[in-house]
Amino acid sequence: MSEDFRQQALHYHAYPVPGKISVELSKPANTVEDLALAYSPGVAEPVREIAQNAENVYKYTGKGNMVAVITNGTAILGLGNLGPLASKPVMEGKALLFKRFAGLDSIDIEVKHRTIDEFVDTVANIADTFGGINLEDIKAPDCFEIEKRLIERCNVPVFHDDQHGTAIVTAAGMLNALELQGKDISEVVIVCLGAGAAAVACMELLIKCGAQREKIYMLDRKGVIHTRRDDINEYKQLFANNTDKRTLEDVIDGADIFVGVSGPDLLAPEALKLMADKPVVFACSNPDPEIKPELAHAVRDDLIMGTGRSDYPNQVNNVICFPFIFRGALDVRASEINDEMKLAAVHAIRELAKEPVPAEVVAAAGAQSLEFGSEYIIPKPMDPRLLPRVAKAVAQAAIDSGVAQIAMPVGYMEDK
Repeated sequence: MSEDFRQQALHYHAYPVPGKISVELSKPANTVEDLALAYSPGVAEPVREIAQNAENVYKYTGKGNMVAVITNGTAILGLGNLGPLASKPVMEGKALLFKRFAGLDSIDIEVKHRTIDEFVDTVANIADTFGGINLEDIKAPDCFEIEKRLIERCNVPVFHDDQHGTAIVTAAGMLNALELQGKDISEVVIVCLGAGAAAVACMELLIKCGAQREKIYMLDRKGVIHTRRDDINEYKQLFANNTDKRTLEDVIDGADIFVGVSGPDLLAPEALKLMADKPVVFACSNPDPEIKPELAHAVRDDLIMGTGRSDYPNQVNNVICFPFIFRGALDVRASEINDEMKLAAVHAIRELAKEPVPAEVVAAAGAQSLEFGSEYIIPKPMDPRLLPRVAKAVAQAAIDSGVAQIAMPVGYMEDK
């Protein structure tokens, strides 16, 4: 990051007012009559209605359009455990994205705690305030346990975007890349460098899309996760492979797919050369990928590549899914975001990439053209079609899987 960009970023967050979000009024509050309706005595009437029937909270308050973005700051971006307060700019940014892309009101909440129990209790005790909860930047393996417990305790959908948002966009892009490369997901060998929350979620979702668990090699800082290791947690254990291979070079020889969710410059050109014909490389470490695209393409002219960066083709960007998943889930009052809803999002995103791209999206992306192919396997975040396509697919999946509490509104998303 250049010093000039650093100063631009600091200026953006500080001026003209500190931060990126604010509260705006949705009702008039200009006269004595307005205030009488907004607060005392008029506010007593919806209070009585909600007390009689809790479902009325969706009719008389903003709960149904409100998402909480909640963290403990233990895994902020690629910066690590810097604490709850330092995470606030990121959480405000997430709230901004919810509003910008899906029209969802959102507020950030940073939690100080000593134990997982305290964090879970805090979030569970305030959950009914919101229509949904987006967990963010929580370290592994704590994030798995936290999400699991909150899903069990909360009556609103709980979604850890670092896990599932990354996995959904990765799966959509990967299925399209494999189609272009002429490969079947059930037959490919996958190498995953990284074993944190995103890595585990990505591999689990690829398995749900048809990948074979025994053909996945996952590596952490100590090398290949295999069945004879006794230093791995229960989540890594799911990917313990019965193999004598121990290094990245061992497992990448002949592999079809490389997924990097680890750190910069960890995939050497010599290792990339060992991959099978027509490989797929998703090097998603941010801001610096496991291998730079220029270097990767210089080594292999037959690969399809994605990164986490917006200045390269095929950006694996969570904003392509999480606002729209919550939009669909909240609009049918889903009690959770289940696998059926995640897979519906995968396929909606995947199919959109195959359609002609509107001129305004091409222009906003700063491209000459965008057409389904090796440099366009994932829709651009500014594509307005993402909202209706993904939200509607997710809402329908919630209904079909039995977790929706109301029907899809008549004409849902048809005006989008």
